[in-house]
Amino acid sequence: MAADIRQLCGVFKLRIGFAIALSALAGLAVTPGPPVPFWNAAALALAVLLGAASAGAFNQFAERDLDARMIRTRDRPFVSGRYTAGPAWLAIIGALLVVSVTLAAWATNPMAATHVFLGAFVYGIVYTVWLKRRTWLNIVIGGLSGSFAVLAGAAAVDPAPSALPVCLAIVLFLWTPPHFWSLAMATRDDYVRARVPMLPVVIGDARAARVILIHTVALVAASLLPFVFGLGYVYLALAVIGGWVFVGKSIALVRTPGPAAARANFNASLLQLSLILIGAMADGWLPL
Repeated sequence: MAADIRQLCGVFKLRIGFAIALSALAGLAVTPGPPVPFWNAAALALAVLLGAASAGAFNQFAERDLDARMIRTRDRPFVSGRYTAGPAWLAIIGALLVVSVTLAAWATNPMAATHVFLGAFVYGIVYTVWLKRRTWLNIVIGGLSGSFAVLAGAAAVDPAPSALPVCLAIVLFLWTPPHFWSLAMATRDDYVRARVPMLPVVIGDARAARVILIHTVALVAASLLPFVFGLGYVYLALAVIGGWVFVGKSIALVRTPGPAAARANFNASLLQLSLILIGAMADGWLPL
């Protein structure tokens, strides 16, 4: 039973889904306007989670041939045969997306629901189907998926975008490439084997490490903008700490490009995102 639950959580990529749902709550927290009732906010977070889950499952459904070539992913259920990649799974995935968009519209408004849909569409179709096998820009454009989660949360408060949540959405957009390129470098042989043109495969580890550092510095600079537009010192402190760690690990990656430093940089990116989201929610809901 526990193994079955782990398999399902993996197929629906629920760990990523929870991070995206937290991004939506952060967008909601920082948006000026009347407070959203708890149950409506919870329903929106669930809608974002379900939308991300549908996109994550479709990603594994569509990429089962790639996953079979990669050591990191070759035991996924659609590859191993534990789950049969057929029409029934497509129906489940589609139903999840419909439920997520409907729930967001019912709990909040059509604009928030539109952002929920766009987040799933960008990850499931734009990134997975259109771009991943064709260009190293796949994850750059695919990074919009997390941004739409922030905008969904913001739209629950005010359908018209305001500066603060837009800044946070930009942070999420800039965060995704160095995060994923670090993982791609740590598992570079897998992407070479699968013939997926991730940046380290296309230009090599050394040059990719320099691009990651430049991108990380731009990200850290952008992460300070929410403070400029109204968030408080808790957010600022956590953003500075997370940014300092991430830049430090990115510098180390430039000095010694390779799997070990890339994995450390990947972990630093997760720390930075966690601190940014915690800081945004803390200052949005508990201003000091």
